[in-house]
Amino acid sequence: MISTQSWSDARRVWDHHLMHHTPRPCSVIVGLGSHDLGVADGSAGFYLRGLAPVIVFTGSTGPTTRDRMPRGEAVHYRERAVELGVPVSAVLVEPHARNTGENIRFSRALLEEAGVNVESVLLVTKPYEERRAYATARTLWPGVDVVSASSPMTFEEYVDSIGDDRMVVDMLVGTLQRLLVYPAQGFMIEQPVPDEVAKAYERLVAAGFTRRLIR
Repeated sequence: MISTQSWSDARRVWDHHLMHHTPRPCSVIVGLGSHDLGVADGSAGFYLRGLAPVIVFTGSTGPTTRDRMPRGEAVHYRERAVELGVPVSAVLVEPHARNTGENIRFSRALLEEAGVNVESVLLVTKPYEERRAYATARTLWPGVDVVSASSPMTFEEYVDSIGDDRMVVDMLVGTLQRLLVYPAQGFMIEQPVPDEVAKAYERLVAAGFTRRLIR
């Protein structure tokens, strides 16, 4: 049972993770692998709106995807996008990345090998990963204009779509921790965290939402 206070804190953290970028035409769409097929849906939607001529789906498998996406996140994403009307020829698959940094680095390398000139990138991820993806790309893909986006939905809609309340809150907390500690390690640019967001994060950690924290 998640308390009213924890729900309020989770919603505040959720709001901070959103970048509120307006999706616009870019050189490429990069869909970052995860447990959420909504990333593939969003990437396909942006492609079908004409926002980029090519999509890269990037991701291997992890603890949350090993069973539900046995062929790998990027492969399942491609299959989903093709079902939605994206031509196979417009999709590149990067099947090895296991974290956000590798998503960015490996996608960049794949596009260079394919001879795709990248001046701007539309990153598509889960809503609560928008800020992390942006901050990571700004460090690992310098000189490229970065737009970070996701399928638009409210916090409540997202929780309902995943079907696991506690996992979503754990993910929100883990992602915020990385925003706090990764800049000092050179993994991403620093993103200021307002005091009220930091306090909400601390209360969620104290309430036991710690399964996605790095030790």
